Formats: sequence, structure tokens, C-alpha cells
Amino acid sequence: MREFDGDSLKEFDGKDGKPVYVAHQGKVYDVSASRLWKTGTHMKRHPSGKDLTSDISAAPHGAEVLLRYPQVGVLKEGKSPERAMPARLENLLKKYPILRRHPHPMVVHFPIVFIFSALLFNFLYLLSGHRPFEVTALHCLGGGVLFTPLGIVTGFFTWWLNYLAKPIRGVKIKISCSLILLAAALSALIWRLVSPEVLVSFHGSSLIYLALIFSLPVLVTIIGWYGAKMTFPIEE
Repeated sequence: MREFDGDSLKEFDGKDGKPVYVAHQGKVYDVSASRLWKTGTHMKRHPSGKDLTSDISAAPHGAEVLLRYPQVGVLKEGKSPERAMPARLENLLKKYPILRRHPHPMVVHFPIVFIFSALLFNFLYLLSGHRPFEVTALHCLGGGVLFTPLGIVTGFFTWWLNYLAKPIRGVKIKISCSLILLAAALSALIWRLVSPEVLVSFHGSSLIYLALIFSLPVLVTIIGWYGAKMTFPIEE
């Protein structure tokens, strides 16, 4: 049975008519016959020609799906390109592999919902004049400010853990926009707390406040777009 290393395994990525190989726990499988691997990438996020041990540990299915396909070789143990990981963190990830993939995608849903809701309820207030809508918008804005730092922290963790903290263009854009988002959301929250009547007695500064509120979903959309491209790459 053929012996592969990381470099030789990369050659079998399904491109230019090549077979599609993946490795799991030291075994290399030929998954070319799977329709889910016909493009060389599974579910638009898992590339072939690499060791997917960690990915499968965090997947919604187990490694038994690979047993349907022939084993064509074994993967040699080599030096890991990953950074040294604290023993406690490594043991935690082994015990709960879901932490490797899911904390950031789970947490970022909260600031997304709160920030879009802040814009929505402000518009409902402007359309109806019903003050509770405006108060609800304030609460949603506070929720966005509360959860955005959690999204940033888990994002840095995922970047370090799964991408080796490489200077990826999409990540750099996400970091910049996230920091701007936090600053803008916090500024809007403080403004609304200091001036509770900013939208009640409408004037020039009210338009500036609304423009600031409107910019928040725009920033969230940019961040989400680049995050989605990393999770589900657009096929050229």
C-alpha cells in the first residue's frame, strides 16, 4: 500500500482529471466515486488532497462514511505545520471537537440579529411614531454592542486554530470592519443614551444618527460576506 506525505497527498485534489484522495487518522482513501467530492471539494469547504482528521471530528457525520471507499495508502507522520498548542487546550479540543469549528459561527449570529433589528425597529418608529419601537431599537443596539466583542474574540481564536493566523485577505478585511463596527455601534449606543430624544425631536443631528445606525448593517454584511466566502468558497 502506497505511503503518502503531506506534499504527495496534495497532488490528488481532483483537478485536471486526478483522483480525489483524503486522509483520516493515518489512512488515505480514494473518494473519487462520491458525487459529493466530484469537484475535489466537499460541501464547498473541505478540500481534498489533505488530512481531514480534525474536520471529520467536527463534522455532523462520523468517519464511517469513508469506509465506503477503498483505502489506497497510509499517511506518514511528519512535523505538524501548526503552532504549539497548550496541553489543556489540545485535550479540550480532543474531548469536544465541536469547539474547533463552531464557536465563531454560532456566536456571530447574535450581533447580526441585534444590529439588523436595531435598524428595523428605528424605521418602524419613524413610520409609526410608536415610541416603544425606538426603545426596542436601543435594546437591540445594546445587544449588538454586547455580542460583537465575543464574535471578534472567537474569530481570532478560529483564525489562529484553523488558519494558523495566516494573513488572509478576507480575514484582514473582517478584522478591520469588525473593529470599525464595534466602535460605530458603541458610539451610537452612547449617543442614544446621552440624547434620548435624538429621534423624537427630529433635526439635523437625527439624520447623522440614522446614518450611523444604517452603516452598522452594511459593515455586518461585508464581514458576513467574507466569512461566508471562507466557509463556502465561490467556485470559479
